[in-house]
Amino acid sequence: MTIYREAIHLANQNQFFWDTLQIMSGISTLFKMQNKRDSSIYYAQEVVQSKDPFRQHEAYFEAVNNLGQMYKLTGNTDSALKYMEISHAISDSSKNVKKNREILNNSFNEKIKQREIISAQEKYKSKIQFYAVVGGLLIMLFITVMLWNNNRHRKKAYELLQNQKEETEIQKKRVEEAMEELKTTQAQLIQSEKMASLGELTTGIAHEIQNPLNFVNNFADVNTELIDEAERALEQDDKEESKKLMAAVRENEEKIKYHGGRADAIVKSMLLHSRTNTGQKEPTDINALADEYLRLAYHGLRAKDKAFNAIMKTEFDAGIGKIKVISQDIGRVLLNLYNNAFYAVTEKQKMQGSDFNPMVTVSTKKSGNKILITVKDNGNGIPKQVKDKIFQPFFTTKPAGQGTGLGLSLSYDIVKSHGGEINVESNRDGESPGTGTKFSIELPG
Repeated sequence: MTIYREAIHLANQNQFFWDTLQIMSGISTLFKMQNKRDSSIYYAQEVVQSKDPFRQHEAYFEAVNNLGQMYKLTGNTDSALKYMEISHAISDSSKNVKKNREILNNSFNEKIKQREIISAQEKYKSKIQFYAVVGGLLIMLFITVMLWNNNRHRKKAYELLQNQKEETEIQKKRVEEAMEELKTTQAQLIQSEKMASLGELTTGIAHEIQNPLNFVNNFADVNTELIDEAERALEQDDKEESKKLMAAVRENEEKIKYHGGRADAIVKSMLLHSRTNTGQKEPTDINALADEYLRLAYHGLRAKDKAFNAIMKTEFDAGIGKIKVISQDIGRVLLNLYNNAFYAVTEKQKMQGSDFNPMVTVSTKKSGNKILITVKDNGNGIPKQVKDKIFQPFFTTKPAGQGTGLGLSLSYDIVKSHGGEINVESNRDGESPGTGTKFSIELPG
């Protein structure tokens, strides 16, 4: 599927119309093999409904067959019958054309044989009528002219072949250069997307650490004042007051220890997540990972926009335990989904004003040997006509300059590499806003 997605992007970019139809037909067949009926129907319809003046090619025939089979499986008997009849008609038409071609070829060959016989008889009569020497000279002249003519045509054909070969080499070199430029640009965009995610993550970490550090500094200042008061009480021989003050100091020290430990835990956790990715899956607490990146995404956005605010709701299944994943990669997936969710609710709040309460809900659930992670928002939703394209590289619904279109594409590849699935649900239809979007990640447990 990854190869198909890259191929269709290149075909569209280079305006290879026939290749685009063939790739879409192949994608439809792949989805049919995976029993993804709606997706198979979608790509088959793209081929069938194309402005194609010649509808007898293999891609069209394959797409029609897929539509007939898929509509039959979905229970749409009318559509299934329609496309099966078209398929049979194409097949019958191809057979009739082939049969007629064979009949015409046989008739043509028979006429050629008759003409050859008549020609041979005429030549025989001509040879009898003319002198042997004159006939020999004519034959020599004929052979000479034929050889000269054949040689002239052969030279032209060779020159044309050489020109075509040179042109092909030039076009090949141009395509290779374009591919190299495309790969370089793609690598730069992917790196840009990673750096953008890293910047948002770093901002979130800074704000997460700042909270416990503020508590530590505040309690440290209070303790300094309490110790001064305790010293004055001792000088006045007021032991009771001194004990009360020292008890308050001890209590504040416990709070300092608690918040210092919290900051230490955040730093250790993020060092663990930001270390070099070895590609090895390790036991990871999915609930903790989801909660941690949710807060980091939220604080990262708050750092860029102080007016931003949203309700965060979590529903974690405590029975999940730890599962083996590459935590850094899954964290990047969650960060992308969180950022998209916060962006969606922010845009809707701009439209509806203070009456709207933005909310992002994150939940986890264990079902058999699968782990389900859902990220749900109450934003505008995703238009139906673009929902099937959101996982394609470089496709984005955000305004220019606010997204590269690689976040969801990278997330799709990461989840697939873990043997999982990522799906999206949205009830938005047309231009009118919907009531939100839900992304679901299914990972092996």
